[in-house]
Amino acid sequence: QVLLVESGGGLVQPGGSLRLSCAASGSIASINSMAWYRQAPGKERELVASISRGGTTNYSDSVKGRFTISRDNAKKTVYLQMNSLKPEDTAVYYCNADVRIDGYYLYRNFWGRGTQVTVSS
Repeated sequence: QVLLVESGGGLVQPGGSLRLSCAASGSIASINSMAWYRQAPGKERELVASISRGGTTNYSDSVKGRFTISRDNAKKTVYLQMNSLKPEDTAVYYCNADVRIDGYYLYRNFWGRGTQVTVSS
């Protein structure tokens, strides 16, 4: 019914930048909060950044000042601009969104499949 597809991951050197995108598709009536999570090997999945429908943002302390989350409601897409990348940012990055499907009243939470980000020299 709803797909979240991430793109933009890859290998980058420390200090470099990447921009992740996540496009939502399907029978979507509206999207509320959108977010990026990440999971490094052997660690739990953690929230990186979130953005409300109105544009209010929230960041984890580890990325504050380096990462910027934004969204295009018309394109049903959320972005994560990642600057000054560090080796500890290496992880699989997942898109997450609260979506109301056409014909339904309640919002459901959906996950993308993830995109690998590797920061290494």
